[in-house]
Amino acid sequence: MADIKVPVFSESISEGTLLSWHKKPGDTVKRGEVVAEIETDKVVLEVTALQDGVLQSVARNEGDTVLSEEVLGTIGEGGAASSPAASAPAPQANVQTPSAAAAVAEKPAVATDDLSPAVRKLVIEGGLDPAQLQGTGKDGRITKGDVLAHGQAGPSATAPAQSVPAAGTQTVSAPLPGGARPEHEVPRREHEVPRREQRVPMTRIRARIAERLKEVQNTAAILTTFNEVNMKPAMDLRKKYQDAFVAKHGVKLGFMSLFVRAATEALKQFPVVNASLEGKDVIYHGYYDIGIAVASERGLVVPILRDTDSMSLAGIEKQIADFAGKARNGKLTLEDMTGGTFSITNGGTFGSMMSTPILNQPQSAILGMHNIIERPIVENGQIVARPMMYLALSYDHRIIDGREAVLFLVTIKNILEDPARLLLDL
Repeated sequence: MADIKVPVFSESISEGTLLSWHKKPGDTVKRGEVVAEIETDKVVLEVTALQDGVLQSVARNEGDTVLSEEVLGTIGEGGAASSPAASAPAPQANVQTPSAAAAVAEKPAVATDDLSPAVRKLVIEGGLDPAQLQGTGKDGRITKGDVLAHGQAGPSATAPAQSVPAAGTQTVSAPLPGGARPEHEVPRREHEVPRREQRVPMTRIRARIAERLKEVQNTAAILTTFNEVNMKPAMDLRKKYQDAFVAKHGVKLGFMSLFVRAATEALKQFPVVNASLEGKDVIYHGYYDIGIAVASERGLVVPILRDTDSMSLAGIEKQIADFAGKARNGKLTLEDMTGGTFSITNGGTFGSMMSTPILNQPQSAILGMHNIIERPIVENGQIVARPMMYLALSYDHRIIDGREAVLFLVTIKNILEDPARLLLDL
């Protein structure tokens, strides 16, 4: 027998939530196979099997709060698996009359033994019949999402009719299984379709994001300065060398790598923008670790590009592509997102024209990129159309003065409008 334990959390994480079981008692598992996932306030951790065998039992259900190195279940070499349902005493047989037996036979059997502990709990709490659920899991297995989807679909056609509320009154629908609260139906007027509301608890990651954002607003003196950059030189550079760049490096040349290099050069010229505040001390960092904001299904994450002063454009593009893939698949690690001295966020990918990005503590500044739009500008006394982008630099005014912030942004603008400056170290 071998215990399945929660991975050791880092010092900044005290607990997590058992997000899902990938196996149920009785399933065969192989060494290194993922058997469960745990969500912390930063990342989703995978729990793997330490040996081949059979999942004998589970000690924690999906949605439970778990601590570092806590036992989640056990793996054995074989034999009958145990579960909460299997360990319960079997009910005694009841003698029934033919008519009573026929009445019972008319109802579909509730076969809960084949369900995972978390799904079984939802089915029992919601008073649902597994025979009426459509399984989308492996081999038609019923998943937690199938139960929740069934609950949100509303009562079945065979459910008894309910009285229609009077106009202006509020009714509460049947409770939904899982963490979701019941929907509230609030009719606007008589004969109109009621408007629905549903209360869903935040995930740990989303709750942590909310906590950090509010914390930085309460502590930092955030100010934002703006500028605009003519992206035509950068676009011409990318168009001219794109094919050769892809052929040599196997990755496309994007704008983000140019911005990372430009920001790195600007950080060298204005070290205070790369610094952080700790109590009454200003910590000047002698390295350049730039965080790249990435949107994922679980919320905004900021993986870190380390030592960007020694990275090539191709290396930056490859690392960003790797981070994006990890974010989509929920594979980012704590190491990927730990640290950072400066951040860049690109709202332009979603069509943002202008915004004021918020700091990622303990960093003191963040650069916001935006949508590229052709606008009329004046060049050499002539009005011409150019692809323009607004830039925004939010900074902590407690340690960064307006002069440094404005000149920092102007430096980035000058580099992007004349990329040759990167080669000439200007």
